Amino acid sequence: MPRTCIATTDATARRTFLRGLGVTLALPWLETIATASEGERSGAAQIPRRMLLISNNLGVLPKPFFPNSAGADYEFSPYLSQFADLRDDFTVISGLSHPDVAGGHSTENCFLTAARGPTRSGFRNSISLDQFAAEALGPVTRFPTLNLGVNIDKANRSLSWTRDGSLLPAEDSAPALFRRMFVQGKPADVARQLQRLEERGSILDTLLDDARQFKRRLGNNDRSRLDQYLTSVREVEQRLHSAREWELRPKPVTVQPLPPEIHDRKLFFKKFELMLSMARLALESDSARIVTLMVDAFATPVFQLHEKQQTTDGYHNLSHHGQAEEKVAQLKDVDHQQMTLLHELLQELANKQHGDRRLLDSTMVLYGSNMGDSNTHDNTNLPILLAGGGFRHGRHLAFKRDNNKPLCNLFVSMLQRVGIEADSFGSSSGTLTGLDV
Repeated sequence: MPRTCIATTDATARRTFLRGLGVTLALPWLETIATASEGERSGAAQIPRRMLLISNNLGVLPKPFFPNSAGADYEFSPYLSQFADLRDDFTVISGLSHPDVAGGHSTENCFLTAARGPTRSGFRNSISLDQFAAEALGPVTRFPTLNLGVNIDKANRSLSWTRDGSLLPAEDSAPALFRRMFVQGKPADVARQLQRLEERGSILDTLLDDARQFKRRLGNNDRSRLDQYLTSVREVEQRLHSAREWELRPKPVTVQPLPPEIHDRKLFFKKFELMLSMARLALESDSARIVTLMVDAFATPVFQLHEKQQTTDGYHNLSHHGQAEEKVAQLKDVDHQQMTLLHELLQELANKQHGDRRLLDSTMVLYGSNMGDSNTHDNTNLPILLAGGGFRHGRHLAFKRDNNKPLCNLFVSMLQRVGIEADSFGSSSGTLTGLDV
């Protein structure tokens, strides 16, 4: 992206523009934080915090991923050796899992929820970390969250779940996401969208009036249940109001071209790389501050390993390698390439200036999985890497392998780091020790 300049005159203090190569770029996030000149007057500019949450539902081979030693002087594992230049920007964590979240692949939708007993009859998921954070932060960006996927089975898998445990389908089309973020509709299209929002608001108004009249005839217990329902309706009203405001604002403009559509599931790495780029673009433009990305390895068939080489089996069957040398060798190759893509993402965030600091410093990037070892369907000792976000990094935090710490302790630390006053989430027992600034 070309270098740009920031106009910080009083006339543009509440609407900041970027200009470069004849392109004028209006960024909504610059309206919600202090400009450089405002920061000088107030003493400090408030930097928004962001989260990018990535999960591969088949995980990685555990032995090449985890270091053999702990602490600040740990030796890099084979998978992490390529992160040497970013050593002080990430933490690798072992000995974490979700209590009572077991059952092999059935746990894939619980990575960000920690909902217990996914194999039990009548199981219902709970709210995911991203949606919990979005509720607390409010409508500070055009999209409260973006939920992305690679080769994802939209009907059955997602990292994002509502408060009542409903699946939020992931977007797996890069051009569709690009259009949502950057392509401004024609005036008539915007007017139609505003009309639809107004109609939905009118329906809710009618519903609330009817509900209040109905409430008078109810007992105390039913009134309590109805109050909970009305609270949910009011939250929908607030989201509709926010959506209308964002519809009236111009979308940010990017010099990046429309990305290609990749339908072929065999092009696994190209799709993964593209969606990581889209996630980064969403964070850079402040279209969203919370982004999830689920890599659906389970649904990935035989795929391209290198330019003229394919895997001998689908991703799922490879993960059940049974120590077969050929399968393990291919999995190591796959894992190394994924780590390369993650390393490139972190480098790009580190090289991107956001005010007087790097974008990585204000962006937490979590990479992990619901599977500790897919070969044995083990859901303990999950592979977890946390980068950026202003935490104290550069260490291997090693907790007990036979008595794991709740992964949700890390989630609570992340929620607090993003500015949310939360002391619990899911199965947490507190915050995660060792990440203090």
